Amino acid sequence: MISYVTVGADDIALAKQFYAAFLPALGYGFKESPEGLSYALPIPAGRPATLPEFYVKPPYDGQRASAGNGAMVAFEARSQKQVRNLHAAALAAGGYDEGQPGFRASYGPHFYVGYLRDPQGNKVALFSSDPDEPKRNG
Repeated sequence: MISYVTVGADDIALAKQFYAAFLPALGYGFKESPEGLSYALPIPAGRPATLPEFYVKPPYDGQRASAGNGAMVAFEARSQKQVRNLHAAALAAGGYDEGQPGFRASYGPHFYVGYLRDPQGNKVALFSSDPDEPKRNG
């Protein structure tokens, strides 16, 4: 089981603006500390934490942050409309488009996804795969 995912950022204020544009809408709580940003889903009473948690921090070694080639973090939205709305909000908050929301021929018929880069260049996917929503033709 994956416990947490961390991405690096040199400008924490800009990263905070970007991730605040969509993670709260997906149910993530937020904490900021001198070490960086922490996002986690709520913990139901008497239940273990919902994993993974997500962190945005300056690199521990003091060097510049860099995006991993081939690395991506995906967040599940509740609907195709939410994917579109949150993709647009993240772009307006300093992100970069890496693929407009829509269906992709190489994935299942219900997999609806939009891709972004955060201000540091880390790749993020917002997706929905609700079988009760329209599916890809073909």
